[in-house]
Amino acid sequence: MTIKYHDIKPWGRSFEEYVRMFNLTPVDLKRKILGCGDGPASFNAELTERGGNITSVDPVYNFSAGQIRQRIDETYGDIIGQTRKNQDKFVWQEIGSVKELGRIRMLAMAKFLEDFPEGVMQKRYVPGKLPSLPFGDKEFDLALCSHLLFLYTDNLSLEFHLKSLEELCRVSNEVRIFPLLDVNANRSPYVDYVIDFLRARKRDVTEVKVAYEFQKGGNTMLKIC
Repeated sequence: MTIKYHDIKPWGRSFEEYVRMFNLTPVDLKRKILGCGDGPASFNAELTERGGNITSVDPVYNFSAGQIRQRIDETYGDIIGQTRKNQDKFVWQEIGSVKELGRIRMLAMAKFLEDFPEGVMQKRYVPGKLPSLPFGDKEFDLALCSHLLFLYTDNLSLEFHLKSLEELCRVSNEVRIFPLLDVNANRSPYVDYVIDFLRARKRDVTEVKVAYEFQKGGNTMLKIC
């Protein structure tokens, strides 16, 4: 079986997962952070509670909390159903079952939905999308992009990836991307093109092993300075 998504799915992860996916240190968490494509992740809400400086950008923030909740409900069954049919592509250790995965994700997304109205007023949730972001040059210290670039290799072109990474490098001093796999746990064929493209532009690009693996083999991020 293979996993196939016809569009980008709203699917949120937690603060603890972000810390591990991106090797975030206590020093990192004090930096001015951009979460690009965060969707309904709870990272913004939880980091804000800890006193962090975080802005999330995503096209889904054009909608109300109620509309986003409806979208989550509409897509939940598809994601869980495809995951259940493709369990061999995942590591079922810390998350022990598909049912547990659903519970954990819904908890994170509920945290986001609770925080979203206040976060919009505080301008912590900003509508926008790659490859053109509504921010100034080097406005952020660190940009994080979780489960968008590379993951949706079948949906997003190589040209989109290259333009998006140029844009992330424009708005932030450092960029981290996770994972480097597509939805079927295969290394995205775009990764090596992206590395060559960025290095040709004098960027320091490294693959960094992280203490997080849910997709089999998905335990590295791309770090760009």
